[in-house]
Amino acid sequence: MPARFPKGPHRTRRTSSVDQLVGRLVTLRPASEADADAFRELLAHPGVARWWGDPDDQLSEVLAPPADVSSFAIVLDDVTVGLIQCSEEPTAEYRHATIDIAVHPDWHGRGVGSDAIATLAKHLIQDRGHHRLTIDPAADNEVAIRVYRRLGFRPVGILHQYERGADGTWHDGLLMELLADELPMLSAPHSHPAPPRADNSEGPGGRG
Repeated sequence: MPARFPKGPHRTRRTSSVDQLVGRLVTLRPASEADADAFRELLAHPGVARWWGDPDDQLSEVLAPPADVSSFAIVLDDVTVGLIQCSEEPTAEYRHATIDIAVHPDWHGRGVGSDAIATLAKHLIQDRGHHRLTIDPAADNEVAIRVYRRLGFRPVGILHQYERGADGTWHDGLLMELLADELPMLSAPHSHPAPPRADNSEGPGGRG
């Protein structure tokens, strides 16, 4: 399944460069080739591939994301246990950010996914100035939806025949949103900005 960030006429751009984002439990750092093996194992796991689709296609996109997507490794005790992505809409009239996540099933039930989402969400709202975040799990991904609800995301509505599965049939998604004034319940990350460049040029195993 291709990355499910919103597409359309509005321009998008990657989130600002950071060395890492530190949450209560996990650290998020920009994804790199050093994460390839861990990501390949993650994306090939049946519990993840069910939602994310072809592992090879997804690995290529995670390591070399489109201009509108930023990828981060989810790190716990120096081990890459998942990945999380975001997309930012910069157009003032439509400004918001979207999050997508996958955590290796071996690390489910430890709060990894919840902390990763909370950490990125707080960065996007407090550091990047977004007032609204969205996430869009498959409508039948009940585990992921429960996690997102606990974090404060609220259902907006069903996205009918939203994505095509490996079997060629179309499946519904669920659009969920979190507003900035609902953020205090989330964990507090600390961002460490990357040095400026000279050119200046729970976790759910399912897709969110």
